[in-house]
Parts: sequence; structure tokens; C-alpha cells
Amino acid sequence: MRFGNFMAPFHPTGQNPTLALERDLDLIVAMDHLGFDEAWVGEHHSAGFEIIASPEVFIGVAAERTKHLRLGTGVSSLPYHNPLMLADRMVLLDHLTRGRVMLGCGPGQLTSDAHMLGIPADEQRPRMEQCLDAIVRLLRGETVTMHTDGFTLQDARLQLRPYSRPCFDIAVAASFSPTGPRGAGRHGIGMLSIAATARQGMDLLAQHWNTWEEVAAQNGHVADRSKWRLVGPMHLAETREQAERDVEYGIAEFSDYFTHILPAGPVQGGTPAEIIANNRETGFAVIGTPDDAIAKIEELVEASNGGFGAFLLFDHDWAPPAAKLRSYELFAQYVIPHFTGQLGGPIASRDWVTGSGRSFVDQAAHAIGKAIDDHAAEQQAAPSQRPDDRG
Repeated sequence: MRFGNFMAPFHPTGQNPTLALERDLDLIVAMDHLGFDEAWVGEHHSAGFEIIASPEVFIGVAAERTKHLRLGTGVSSLPYHNPLMLADRMVLLDHLTRGRVMLGCGPGQLTSDAHMLGIPADEQRPRMEQCLDAIVRLLRGETVTMHTDGFTLQDARLQLRPYSRPCFDIAVAASFSPTGPRGAGRHGIGMLSIAATARQGMDLLAQHWNTWEEVAAQNGHVADRSKWRLVGPMHLAETREQAERDVEYGIAEFSDYFTHILPAGPVQGGTPAEIIANNRETGFAVIGTPDDAIAKIEELVEASNGGFGAFLLFDHDWAPPAAKLRSYELFAQYVIPHFTGQLGGPIASRDWVTGSGRSFVDQAAHAIGKAIDDHAAEQQAAPSQRPDDRG
């Protein structure tokens, strides 16, 4: 299993946006050092919290500061773009990052963004599907002519092929509707399950996989669980009590923001205490310890009815910056190696040695004693030399 984050980001208003963006970049660099596999960066244009307007520009900067982390658009709001222009920019990034880029696709979550562009909310998903169809065809080397309500392409083709062979990873966002799994199946691409830890989202995981698999088969593709990424929020500390104290910093502002974004926000309540208490009941977010995080991911594996390729931390500013970074460190230190199989070897070796009783200690003591005795014996056997005997 791979691990990463899904960074909208969510920065409360009233703070310096330049510094907030710099903290986002610092977190990406820290993730690279901590051994995370990938990071997905959002696109939003209104409402004040989610302030990255161009994930491609952000990725260009982040790529220069990192060495290993793969960087994806999380997600590009396809109805807002001409598909030729977006595909062309992603191919350029693929070359500049030497194959570390990924394309996440969605309809655009904020209807306020669509409103400013004159796109009716109920047209966002159909237009996303049209744009995705064009992008996939372009990336496969086709010449595309399409005339839609959202864009026009006339003999459109890419002048560069992707650096990645045959192409960089593409994934489509999915929450509750079947649009995501249908798009993944139709085009033979991956899926980002954004609401995986919400109760309804978790209940739909197996259904979404079945839809993905069925539509893929109908279109000559094979659904690939390694390309399935599940997203969920977590904040970790050494104790649950400490984790809950940490998120009192910003979880109420996050909750209030979402009441104006979605019909039912991911966290419920008017005060930190109410939100934390409700979360204990719903289990939407892990606010606790690394063991709690491991248990939640194992629950998701079971709910998916077969597993998935990556778990992405739904990034947020619930806790102060230092506590947030500590949460990522704890996740990297204890959660990631639990699922990647890196803990078993050292534990088995330790158990073998400690289970031997005093066997190895006695052998070491015997070897030391023998070395001392051997040295003494050599000294006795050597002929003595007086100072006046030396030549």
C-alpha cells in the first residue's frame, strides 16, 4: 500500500495567505523526507479557504523542492478548462518532473466557482465526462475534433508525448454518485474515493468497485485496485486526549466553512467539543493515536472487499502547525511501516535474540574471557627480555 495526502488546502481566513501557501510547500518537503509516496493538490477559485488556484503551478514549485514524492492535481476541475490546454500543461509537467506528475480529474466541488464561469451546477458532471473523454484521447495520441457546450476542439493533437510510458497516472474523483467509477471504468484509469471514511462513502466502496469493474469490462479494460486511492482525515498524537486538544485549534472553523459548501458537512457541531463528540459516534475522522489510524485503514480494507492501492490523508488545519507536522511524523513512523511490511523483520530478529535467554550473552562473555586467557598464556610463553639484552 502507498501513502500520501490530499491537499485542498483548507486555510481559515484572516491569516497571511502567502505564509499559508509556504506552509503547504514545507509540508510537501517534509512528506518527501518522511517517505510518503504522493501528494495531490487541489484547484479552487472562491470561498477563501481553499486558495490554490492552479495545482500545476504549485506542483512546478514543489517538484523543485522534492526528490521522490509524486505530485498530482487533486483534482483539476475539468469543466473549467479546455481539454487540449490542460493535457498540454500536464505533459509539460511530466517532462519537467521526469515522470513524477499525476492527473486527478473532477467536476469541481465548489458550485460558486462554476457560477462565476457561468456553468450550471447540474452541467458540471456531464461536462467533466466530455472533457475527460477528450483528454484521454489526446494523451493516447489521437487527433480530436469535438464541439460541446463547454469547449471546442478542431483537429486537436498534442505536439509532445508524455515522458511517462505510456502515460502518467490519471484518476477520477468519486464520492457518492456513480460518476467516478463509471469514468474510471470507461477510460481504464484510476479512482480517488474522496469520502471513503464517511459512513455512506464507506458503505459504497464495494458498490463503486463493482461498477468500476463492470464498466471497465464493457469497454475492454481491467479495473486495477492498485490505482484505487482512498481519502480520509486524521490527526494523530501520542494520546487520544492530546489529539482532541490539538484539533480544538481549528476544527470549528472547518465545520462552519463546510456548512456553506456541501448539503451535509463532513463534521457536525457548533463547538469543538460538540464536533469531537459527534466524530466519536460517526468515526469520520481519526482524532487519536497511530493505533487508531491503523484500525481505520484496516476497516477500509475490509469495506473495499479486496483492498486498494493507496491511502491519502485528507489534509486540514485542525491543529496548530507544529502539532500537524507531528501528526504526519507519527503516521510515517508507525502507520506506514505497519502496512508496508517494514516492522516484521526487526521485530522477529529482536524476538529471536531476546528469546534466547542468556545464550548469546554467555557466548559473548566466554569469548571475552577466552581472549583474556589466550593473551595471558602468550605472555607466559614468550621469552623474557631484560633491558640490557636488547641489541
